[in-house]
Amino acid sequence: MTLYIDGDAFPNLIKPIVLRSIERLSITTKVIANKKINVGKSKHIEYVIVEQGADEADHRIVELCKKGDLVITADIPLADRIISKDAHAIDHRGELYSIDNIKQYLAMRNLMESIRESGEMTGGPKAFGGKDAHAFANQLNAFLAKHC
Repeated sequence: MTLYIDGDAFPNLIKPIVLRSIERLSITTKVIANKKINVGKSKHIEYVIVEQGADEADHRIVELCKKGDLVITADIPLADRIISKDAHAIDHRGELYSIDNIKQYLAMRNLMESIRESGEMTGGPKAFGGKDAHAFANQLNAFLAKHC
């Protein structure tokens, strides 16, 4: 299994959590973004910088990702593309996306985007905090215990 990290908006609070897992289990990891993102030093991590542009990092992740791989991303359309490749996706708040739930998340995301485009102020997600990092750590550890 290869771990892919979507570097866009990757919360600092979960970087040490991910780094400990990478080191503990020797997980081959690729951090993909259109700017330098530092998760930490590890011989298991490769940093890949893609061209500037909307969704360039997402396209590279989809191109590289194979069945059984894990992607950490908060990007629901990317998670949908990953799930369709029979791979796995976890968001920063600990949600494990699956074939059973990804279409529901995608529909809600698209609905909210449509509402915002109509001029309605929706507020956006709550600030990322310690509870979110804890939920992420629990989900990541459970996933790795099952798949590594």
